[in-house]
Amino acid sequence: MDAADRLELHELPGRYGDAIDDRDWPRLARIFTEDAVFDLTDLGGPRLEGLAAIQRYMDVEAQHPRTHLMTNIYVDEDADGTARMCFRIIALLPEKRTGTASYRDVVVKTPGGWRVKDRVITLKRPGARS
Repeated sequence: MDAADRLELHELPGRYGDAIDDRDWPRLARIFTEDAVFDLTDLGGPRLEGLAAIQRYMDVEAQHPRTHLMTNIYVDEDADGTARMCFRIIALLPEKRTGTASYRDVVVKTPGGWRVKDRVITLKRPGARS
C-alpha cells in the first residue's frame, strides 16, 4: 500500500464524521460500498445492510452526537487487497456530555477510491479491560 492509499484511508473517518455532522446523507456514498454492512448492535441499534439502508437509518432513525472527532486511526493491509482500519470517536452528545466508541472497518479499493465494506462500532474497545 502506497502513501497515497494510506492518506486516502486516513481521511475516510473525517469525511464520515463531517457527512454525519452536516446531515449530508448522499455524501455517505463516498464512504461506503453499495453493499456495505454497518453493525450498530453494540449501541442498541440495528445491523444495516447496503448503502441505501445506512443512508435511510442516518436520516430517519439515528440519534446523532452534536459532533464527531475521529482519532487513533490506523490501517493494516490484508493479503487479499482489502485493509482493516481502526479508529476511535470522541463525540459531543446532545446532553452536553462526551462519549467514545471504537470503529472496526474492512475497507476495499473501488474505482472511486477506498470505501468501507464492513463496519462494526462498539462502545468498548475489543479486548480492553473495564
